[in-house]
Amino acid sequence: MDNVVRLYKDDAIAFVALEEKEYKNTFSFRFIDGIRSVFDTIANDSTLKVVIVHGYDNYFCCGGTKDELIGLHKGIGKEEGQGGVQFTDKRFHDIFLQCEIPVIAAMQGHALGGGLALGCFADIIILSEQCIYSANFMKYGFTPGMGATYIIPKKFGRQLGTEMLMSARNYYGKELKELGAPVRIVDKQNVMQLAVEIARNFVDKSLLSLKLLKNNLNADILNEIDNAIKKELEMHRLTFTQPEVLHKIEELFGN
Repeated sequence: MDNVVRLYKDDAIAFVALEEKEYKNTFSFRFIDGIRSVFDTIANDSTLKVVIVHGYDNYFCCGGTKDELIGLHKGIGKEEGQGGVQFTDKRFHDIFLQCEIPVIAAMQGHALGGGLALGCFADIIILSEQCIYSANFMKYGFTPGMGATYIIPKKFGRQLGTEMLMSARNYYGKELKELGAPVRIVDKQNVMQLAVEIARNFVDKSLLSLKLLKNNLNADILNEIDNAIKKELEMHRLTFTQPEVLHKIEELFGN
C-alpha cells in the first residue's frame, strides 16, 4: 500500500504531508488510516513540540470521496449492524484538535468540505491567496458534517462562516482575506515558509507548557464539539436520505 500520509521531522517540528495522489487528497480509507497512524506516532514522540500539516501541489484536503458520500447516503438511518454508516465511524475529523501539541494547517492548496473542516481544527491556519476554500456540503443537498457547522464559524467568524456554510460556494483565499477572515492568508509560494517561521518560535518552549496552553485555549471547543457533532448527525439523518442527494453526488463528481 502506498504511503499516502507521510511523516518527517526537523528538530522538534513534525511535518505531516498529505499525499493521496490517486484521489487528490480526499478521504480514501488509506488516507484516513494514514493520518490516524501518523498522529498516533506523533503522540508517542516526546521530542516533538509542533506539527505542520500540508498537502501537495494544489491540494490540501478535498473531503469525501464519491464512494464515501454514496455510502453515507445509503447507510444513514439504518441500524448498527445493518449497513449503517456515518462520518464518525472512524473519528478523525478533529484529530488536529485532539493532538496534544500545537498543529499548524499549512493549507497551500484547495480545501473543500470536510477537508476544510479538518484544517480548521488546527491551532493556526494559513491559507493561499490563489487556492479555493469551500464548505461545499450543501451543493450535494445535505447539511454539513465533520464538525463544520461549529468549527468554520468559530475560525472564520460567525457571519462569514455562516455564509460559507449556507452558500457552499468557492472562495479564493484572496477573497477571504478581503472579507476579513481572521486567519493568515499569503501568496501560495509563501505558505510553507510562514508555517515554518511560526513553528520555529515554538521549539524552544517548554513541552509541558505548550500542551497545557493548547488545552486551555481550546477548552471551549473541547467542551462543545461533541454536542455540535451530535446535532450534525441528527441533521444528516434527515437530509442525507433525500432522493436528490444521490443524483447531485453523481452529477458533481462527473459520472
